[in-house]
Amino acid sequence: MAFLVFLTMGIALWHFTVFLPDRFWQGIVGAFVGSVIGAIVVGTIILLIDGQSVGNTTIGTALSAIPGVAIGLGVVWLLGSREPHYD
Repeated sequence: MAFLVFLTMGIALWHFTVFLPDRFWQGIVGAFVGSVIGAIVVGTIILLIDGQSVGNTTIGTALSAIPGVAIGLGVVWLLGSREPHYD
């Protein structure tokens, strides 16, 4: 169930990228992929460090995905900002 929480949190926070300039690698789809993968990877690492099981979900489980979303979006943003944009 924790993976579902991480996935949902990644999708929920991805919606806020509409307020940012579109400099993400592969556009909004790249932002979606970076957000979801970042939430799952970092959320799983935090879950394992805490020693919790995958089936145990709390509010902390949802909050632990937030840094992963920020890292994932940051990586995709940096990759996209290096490409030339013809605005």
